[in-house]
Order: sequence, then C-alpha cells, then structure tokens
Amino acid sequence: MATSGKLASFRLPPLPTVGELIKLYNLRAEKQLSQNFLLDLRLTDKIVRQAGSLKDAHVCEVGPGPGGLTRSILNAGAADLLVVEKDTRFIPGLKLLSEAAPGRLRIIHGDILTYRMDRGFSSSIAKPWEEDPPNLHIIGNLPFSVSTPLLIKWLENIANRTGPFVYGRTQLTLTFQKEVAERLTASTSSRQRSRLSIMAQYLCTVRSCFTIPGRAFVPKPEVDVGVVHFTPLVQPQIQQSFKLVEKVVRNIFQFRRKYCHKGIEMLFPEARRAELAREMMFQADVEPTLRPTELTIPHIRALADAYAHLCSKEPGLLSYEFREELRLKHLGRKIKTPMEIFMDTAAGLPSSDYPHQEKPTNGLC
Repeated sequence: MATSGKLASFRLPPLPTVGELIKLYNLRAEKQLSQNFLLDLRLTDKIVRQAGSLKDAHVCEVGPGPGGLTRSILNAGAADLLVVEKDTRFIPGLKLLSEAAPGRLRIIHGDILTYRMDRGFSSSIAKPWEEDPPNLHIIGNLPFSVSTPLLIKWLENIANRTGPFVYGRTQLTLTFQKEVAERLTASTSSRQRSRLSIMAQYLCTVRSCFTIPGRAFVPKPEVDVGVVHFTPLVQPQIQQSFKLVEKVVRNIFQFRRKYCHKGIEMLFPEARRAELAREMMFQADVEPTLRPTELTIPHIRALADAYAHLCSKEPGLLSYEFREELRLKHLGRKIKTPMEIFMDTAAGLPSSDYPHQEKPTNGLC
C-alpha cells in the first residue's frame, strides 16, 4: 500500500484531456510538419514503459505537441522533464502542464536539430561511459520528416560522445514509420537490411518494442508506426570515425541489389577504381559477390579498416566523392575553348549549345 501511495504522488492533478486542449487552443496537425497526434494515454503510457523506470529520472521529450506523451512521462515519475517544441501553437498547453507539475517540466521553444542538449541538464547526472547508462532518457513521438536526420545526428553524437551523450550512454525511446523501424532492427540478409541498420547497430543495441496502428493517430497517417529503443554500446563494433564508416556504408548500399564490389569501387577515383577496390576487398577478406544486405557488421568493420588503411597511405581518398567526379566530367564536356566556340559558330550551331546560354535546372537534375 505504501508503494501505491508513492506512485499516486507522481500523478498529475485533474486536467483537460488532450483532445479538449486541442479544441481549446484550436490546434490542428500541420501536414508540412508531418505532425500526427497520439491521444490515447494507454498508448503513450506503453511507449513510456519501454524506456524502463522513470522514477526520479531526467527526460528530454522531443516534439511534445499537445502533450499526451508528456503527461505519461510525468505520471511515470520523472523528476525533471525538458520538452523541446518548435511549434509556437503548442506552448500554451505545455505551460498548463508545467503549472500542474511545479518544478518538474521545463519548456524550450526551439528546434531539436539545433538545440544544445549537452547544456540542458546538470553535469552531476553524468556517468562514465563504461558504467551503466545515466538516469537520463530521450523520448519522442517524432515527426516523420525529421526522424531519420535527427537519428543520424544522434548516432554521430554517440560515436563522438557529444550532445546528449556527454552524460554517458543516454538511452532513447523513439517512434518511426514502421518501415524505418524495421530497417533499424533488420538482421543480416533480411529484405529490410539497409544503411540505417548498419549505422544504428554498430553503435547501439537496437530493440523493436511494438507497432502502433496508424488509426490510433490524429490525423491518421498512411502508415503504421514502430517504437524503437536504443542503448549505446560501451564499445562500438567498428573502431573507425563515424564519417568514414558512414561513407563506406553509404557507397555500398547505393547499389543494394548488386554485388558489394560495385559500391566499394565508387569509393575510388575512376583511374584507379578497379585496382584499389580489389586491394580493399583482399585486405578485408570479403567476398566481392556478396550482396550489401548479406554483409555482417564484422564484414563492414573489416572493410572500414581496410579503407582507413588505404586512406592513411593516400589521404586524398577520404575526401573523394565519385558524384563530384561525375559532375566535373559532365561539366568538362560542356565547357568549350574559344576555338571550339568559333568553329561551332561557323558551322551554324545554335547559341543554346554554349555554356553561358544554358537554361537553369532549378536544382532538379
């Protein structure tokens, strides 16, 4: 009974429902911001439970919107909840929640992509990386449009132990489109195995929690939503820089239906492409005819190590991008010498063939 009394002390006082707040403040989900409200508190409670015990925890909630998930976090016993909300329309409703939970809810009106979370909490909550995770959690029902770039940013933060990970191995509980959630947790050789699978799994233990049907959201999205939990690993499975690993994985998976040597070749300038790709795969002891989806994380680790070794011998390789080489080659074909322009004019070619007369593409090519 004493435990029940303690839990009861975490509960918020009677408040308007989330649906009533939406009507009160005339809120609606903005399609261009990929907003979808989750009004069922049983589901928001279930999301929060995936984070583990939040008693006396510090939490950052991303994009609280009308505050459904916010209520569940407060009711779970969080002592310090920092919410980061970009949309001004939701601030009054969040302030109402803050008044109902004095000293427990802080509101940041800003963009999570630029917010300095390393300044959001006291350094006293930090734990050494090698120890258990700190009592700090990131939880969010993420807008679809921001979920992947935000996760990539956080994964780079994990690799560099910056941002929210200056406090230690901060855990994350986040929502994604079901297809993205499946990619994040996909195993080797599965249909959903992707660049995102590798980048997340070499740095974290990634756990698929449950799926929320699209009909539970307002407005209803065209897809279901997956809840995924991340715990950063004490030691990443690949001991190379995040940018190097990302470059290797990106090039391999751009040709996901072809043999892996096709993408590996694109890491190198055309003049030495075949030679250096063979050397890299020989050093890594990776079979060139494996498909990208068949590569395990140990395979990727061996390839990243071999690529890093080649870059150490020829530093210019790391900055090489084959698309830039293609662009310059394409540009070189269009640029004509004065003599070529003279000869074209004499032959009666239309002026539109000249580089300075080309029509703008609006960046669509």
